[in-house]
Amino acid sequence: MDPLFSLQDKTAIVTGSTRGIGLAIAQAYARAGARVVISSRKAEACEAVAAQIREAGGQALAVPCNIADKAQVHALVDRTEAAFGAVDVLVCNAAVNPYYGPMSGISDEAFRKVLDVNILSNLWLTNRVAPGMAARGGGAIVIISSIAGFSGSRMLGAYAVSKAADMQMVRNLAMEWGKQGIRANCIAPGLVKTDFAKALWDNPDTLGRVLAASPLGMIGEPEDISGAALLLGSPAGRFITGTTITIDGGAMLRGDV
Repeated sequence: MDPLFSLQDKTAIVTGSTRGIGLAIAQAYARAGARVVISSRKAEACEAVAAQIREAGGQALAVPCNIADKAQVHALVDRTEAAFGAVDVLVCNAAVNPYYGPMSGISDEAFRKVLDVNILSNLWLTNRVAPGMAARGGGAIVIISSIAGFSGSRMLGAYAVSKAADMQMVRNLAMEWGKQGIRANCIAPGLVKTDFAKALWDNPDTLGRVLAASPLGMIGEPEDISGAALLLGSPAGRFITGTTITIDGGAMLRGDV
């Protein structure tokens, strides 16, 4: 592998990494030589993915974690450090969207869940690993946002708010930790064929609108996001911080206007 994209001898935590985008990133990191921590809420799913990576010759540890629970977030990092040493790359991918509809109809409980899981947990994770990264001279934080954070939405308003906040979070983190060698960036995927987004791509009307707006006439696959995550986590991304990389097949161009 080109040394620019190597994660050899690096330790990476990827949340929400038992399926979809998180799984694709974890697999890409393992192929690049990283010791990867697989994490989601279900222990069996975590262990199955970790076993697959180990069978392919990689290094992986399964650590189930509900990132809405601060104690579990700290335990995730504690177990990582005990098994693999200090964290070099943190990928905050896990997210929720418990409500589909106008913001006028969302309950306080659902709105708080979106904010806690999609924003606050990312801050908890960052604050837990960043001091150690700084002590060793650097590290990389990657937050998976969404193009929903760039525009208004009639049906995904709360989710869009959280994803816009993630973009601002990495700008703040880049300013706060840059002098210590820590880079913080977002990736904003468009519609990707994952279980998480199935309600969108499995709806013919919604899919038709997305395809009509896309210059490439396609939606993404999880693997289409993993390359950018590898760039941002590896030496190849050493001069990239505080930004958001959009990966949407050109959908945000609105070339038909």
